[in-house]
Amino acid sequence: MSHVSDLIATDIGQYLQSHEHKSLLRFITCGSVDDGKSTLIGRLLYESKMLLEDQLAAVVADSRKFGTQGDQIDFALLVDGLTAEREQGITIDVAYRFFSTDRRKFIVADTPGHEQYTRNMVTGASTADAAILMVDARKGVLTQTRRHSYLVWLLGIRHFAVSINKMDLVNYSESTYRRIVDDYQNFARQLGIEDVTFIPMSAFKGDNIVSPSPNMPWFHGTTLMGYLETVEIDEDRLQKAAFRMQVQWVNRPNLDFRGYCGTIAAGQIAVGQKIRSFPSGKQSLVQRIVTFDGDLQQAVAGQSITLTLADEIDSSRGDLITDSQNPAEVADQFECTIIWMSDEPLLPGRPLLLKTGAQTVTATVTQIKYQVNVNTLEHTAARQLELNAIGVCNLNLDRPVAFDAYTENRDTGGFILIDRLTNNTMAAGLLHFALRRSHNINRQHLDVDKAAHSRLMGQKPCVLWFTGLSGAGKSCIANEVEKQLLLMGRHSYTLDGDNVRHGLNKDLGFTEVDRVENIRRVGEVAKLMVDAGLIVLTAFISPYRSERALARSLVTATEFVEIFVDTPLTVAEARDVKGLYKKARQGTLKNFTGIDAPYERPENPEITLSTVNLSEQQAATKVLDYLKTHGYLA
Repeated sequence: MSHVSDLIATDIGQYLQSHEHKSLLRFITCGSVDDGKSTLIGRLLYESKMLLEDQLAAVVADSRKFGTQGDQIDFALLVDGLTAEREQGITIDVAYRFFSTDRRKFIVADTPGHEQYTRNMVTGASTADAAILMVDARKGVLTQTRRHSYLVWLLGIRHFAVSINKMDLVNYSESTYRRIVDDYQNFARQLGIEDVTFIPMSAFKGDNIVSPSPNMPWFHGTTLMGYLETVEIDEDRLQKAAFRMQVQWVNRPNLDFRGYCGTIAAGQIAVGQKIRSFPSGKQSLVQRIVTFDGDLQQAVAGQSITLTLADEIDSSRGDLITDSQNPAEVADQFECTIIWMSDEPLLPGRPLLLKTGAQTVTATVTQIKYQVNVNTLEHTAARQLELNAIGVCNLNLDRPVAFDAYTENRDTGGFILIDRLTNNTMAAGLLHFALRRSHNINRQHLDVDKAAHSRLMGQKPCVLWFTGLSGAGKSCIANEVEKQLLLMGRHSYTLDGDNVRHGLNKDLGFTEVDRVENIRRVGEVAKLMVDAGLIVLTAFISPYRSERALARSLVTATEFVEIFVDTPLTVAEARDVKGLYKKARQGTLKNFTGIDAPYERPENPEITLSTVNLSEQQAATKVLDYLKTHGYLA
């Protein structure tokens, strides 16, 4: 089964050519903790003769120091390279390894089994064509086995090999094997998984890895290597699909050349073919297909190319070039599946960045329709998604993007969600379809706009966003500022936290989810009032920076003034006008900011008011001075 060939000695050129044109299979090993995933990959590397003598000597030495197999080679050490992995005997990070046989080349991703590192498993599965799902014969099908199976199926992998490992530790029992097969098949039927191959084996002993094991004469199926060498690859399916290429770079070396660079995600393209660029929808003809090795008349999925077009169309990084006859859809609202991978929960209404291909847009999860129980596949209600949770959600983007359903194209239908403040990846997502309302709702042009309202009122509209702890003095200062604005003949309105909760937001509580939605609604109302030419004062605790950033993003940069009413907790608690802090300390009032709920201080507010040193009138004067200085009161 080794890639070693007599051609190496007799005709090296022919050998390299044959090796170059072998098909490439990308697959992952997944499953629960300590099922033998790393050991299996180490065994495959060993059996395919892909280890140099010094590597083999090193792993023999490491086996004595870190190994768990006594005097024998611990093949897992060939893959687990991190110190923490070797010390704990677990896989943490995704490890990629290459090996080959006479028939095929392989790239395998060794993914961690711990629930804590599910995000790493999703990363490895996102580019795989097949999955080797490991099951410990002693333990059977576990929760993590089901979770990984569901994730693999969800990510579009349709070729499964369930490797029932460590058969040597159950005396190669056929009954044990049959019981695990029946158990897994019951779960697979619920998912609709049909193409499942079961292989009993021992990665440590080498049973049924390369050759049939004499220890299991009752098994007449394929070996693992036999399965890997013959499993179907989806290259043909991708090449038959509609043409898709995401623009990664617009190449402009001189005035006479404009090329659109990218990797073909699906389909084929030929010179003279009519294409369409999205989201603009402009059409043109392919003039040239340029590569490093020269021009091509035709290119297929997987190739990196540069397209030049007959017309000067507006297409930039992140746009999608498609076949004119089979265009992609364009929308800004979707139903999608989200795999949440952050320790912080997903809260509807909180703004995130969405990256699909080379394009990044602002996105908000507007609704969690349901969460999927990976054990029973039951759909359960959820107001937020915790770490490793899988939910079906409605998603709203700040501008339209071109897409395909994930089931049709993994490249144009997949995305990740990124935290706007930390740039951490929070989730992986799969687009299902555009929400119908996104096609029939268009922004209506109005002749009387914000500028007209502003001229009529003789002022520059803005949002004065007062934030601080309960009892800091936000409402009192805002009230004083509005009184002064009234005396000056200015047009204003105050949105107070308590008053809004008697009407617009009376259906909301004080959980983290409700607080996010509370500020989202207030931000939208404030935006409408700014459009009406008003100076809007908002007095809300608004404890989270991300929600205040959302409110700021709804208006222009100069129309948002963040005012931090900086009052220490001890001072605010001493005032306790409403008796709320006392109730929170007694435990009768839950989710109270500053006690059992966090408050994130503004980092760069336009105005900071210390109510320890300033009276209400002095604080109001400071705000008015800012408005005069910056031209809001023309």
